[in-house]
This record gives sequence, structure tokens and C-alpha cells, in this order.
Amino acid sequence: MKFIIAVIKPFKLDEVREALSDIGIAGMTVSEVKGFGRQKGQTEIYRGAEYSTNMLPKVKLEIAVSDEVADQVVETIQQTVNTQSIGDGKIFVLDLASATRIRTGESGETAL
Repeated sequence: MKFIIAVIKPFKLDEVREALSDIGIAGMTVSEVKGFGRQKGQTEIYRGAEYSTNMLPKVKLEIAVSDEVADQVVETIQQTVNTQSIGDGKIFVLDLASATRIRTGESGETAL
């Protein structure tokens, strides 16, 4: 099993959800987060004063999948969120040791 973490631009969330649903991914966890990378923040104007923010709003997706579909999930996310500009995000893939469905007690891939 794999645990996929993707940090993306917020306006791409609905597109990613639909694309993942199309390939059979039934669930994910979504969090609103802030961060920075090569984008290095942005300059904003508030009440006439210009100021810089280091942290940009992003969306973090967490998805647990079987090994067989992990590459397809990563490729789907990458193709869906790619705008060819700095700040498109990152995708991380980690090994997932176990998963347990709380309601039924199922474990392993059947819990996904």
C-alpha cells in the first residue's frame, strides 16, 4: 500500500477530485494549508500599503491506495494540476505499513 500526499493550488481541487474519481479513487482527505517553496511568497496590497507574505495558501491531499494504482494516481494528479508555472505543488509517495477500517475492523488493502 502507498500513502500519497499532494500539495496543490486550491483552485485545482475540484478538477483533481473529478479526475481521481474517474479512475476509481473513492476517497481522500483534504486540508487547507499554507507554505512556500520556489514561489517565495507574494506581494499584496492591503489598505493602500504593500506587504509581503511568505506563506501561500495551498491544499493538501492525502490518499491511501494499493501499490497497483499508486503510479496511476500520481500521474493523474500531476497531469491535472500542471499549469507549467512555479507553485504548482509537490507529490510525495510513502509506503503505508497498515490501514484499519474502524467500523468493521478490516485491515490491509480491504480497509481502503
